[in-house]
Amino acid sequence: MHKMGLQIGDIITKKEIAFSDLKDKTIAIDAFNAIYQFLTTIRQPDGTPLKDSRGNVTSHLSGLFYRNTNLILEGIKIIYVFDGEAPELKGKTRENRMNIKQEAREKYELAKAKEDIEGMGKYARSMVYLDEQKIKESKELLEAMGIAIVQAPGEGEAQASYLAEQGIVYAAASQDYDCLMFKSPRLIQNLSLARKRKTVSGYKEVFPQIIELKSILKELEINQEQLICLGILCGTDYNPGGVKGLGPKKSLKFVKEHKTKEKIFDAVEKNETYNLDFDWKEIYKEIEHPNVDKNPKIIFPKINKDKIKKILMNYDFSEERIENQLAKMDDIREKQKQKTLF
Repeated sequence: MHKMGLQIGDIITKKEIAFSDLKDKTIAIDAFNAIYQFLTTIRQPDGTPLKDSRGNVTSHLSGLFYRNTNLILEGIKIIYVFDGEAPELKGKTRENRMNIKQEAREKYELAKAKEDIEGMGKYARSMVYLDEQKIKESKELLEAMGIAIVQAPGEGEAQASYLAEQGIVYAAASQDYDCLMFKSPRLIQNLSLARKRKTVSGYKEVFPQIIELKSILKELEINQEQLICLGILCGTDYNPGGVKGLGPKKSLKFVKEHKTKEKIFDAVEKNETYNLDFDWKEIYKEIEHPNVDKNPKIIFPKINKDKIKKILMNYDFSEERIENQLAKMDDIREKQKQKTLF
C-alpha cells in the first residue's frame, strides 16, 4: 500500500515494547489503516490475496480474526475506529491513489505476462481497495468478536487520537504518523502486523513500537504547532508530497529557524527554490480542529461464537482452526472470571 500521511519516520526514535506491556490497556486502532494492511500483506507470494472457492477476497477477514484474537489473548482491549466522510481537502490524495492503482494494474499485467512472480507480488499489493462490502463484513466480524466499534464522522485517525488525548484509551494504533499531529499522546505501530517477518537472513520477530508525543517534541525540540507545520511541509494526506525539495530533515531545520506557522510558511513562499502550491492555512485548520465525535458511545459487545463461525465458514475458513482460536479465548475469559471471583 502506498504510504501517504506524515513522513517523519526517519527522524524520530521509536521504543520497542512487548505485547505484555499492553496487558489490560485499551487501544483505539485506525480501522482502515489496519484493514488495508491485512489486504496488502496477507497474500500468496505472487501477490494473490487469500480467496475462497468463489473468488471472494478473504485476506481482511483472516487478519481481523487471527491477529485480533492474538491481541485479545494478550489481554489487550480493542476499539476499531472507522473513517466517515473524508474532508474535501483530501480530493487530491484520492486522485493520487487512483493513479497509483491504475499504474500498478498495468505493471501487474506486464509482470504476469513475463511470469515474474516477485513483480506480480509487488504490484498486486498496490491494487488494493476497500469497498463497502469489505467494510460491512469487517464491522460484523469485529462485533461478533466482542470488539468495540466507533464510527468517526471524519478521519478515523483523528477520532482515535481524540480518544487517546482524552484518556479514554491508552494509545492510538496506526502505521501512519498522523496521530501525532492529531495530538495522540501515544502512538503504537506494528500492533496488528504478523508476529514474524521474513528477511534475507530468515525470520525476524516483529514487536510493537511505541512513540510518545511528549518525547518526540522534546527530541526534535519543537512544539505541537511546529510539528503540524513539519507535517505540512513534508506532506500530509491533504497535500501529498508536501513542498518539493523539502524532506523531513530540511523541513525540521526550516521550522526551528522560523518558529511560528506564519513565519515558517512566509519564508517558504519567499524562497525561490520552493513552490507552495496549496493553502497551508486551510490544511493547518483541518489538522488542528478535525471533525471528531466528542462523545462517542463505546460498547464492547458480547462475543458471539456462532456468528463468528457463520461469517468465516461462509468464506471457506476451516472450522477446526476457528474452534481452536475460540477455545483459547474461552480459557482467557474463564481466568478473568476467576480473578473477579477472588
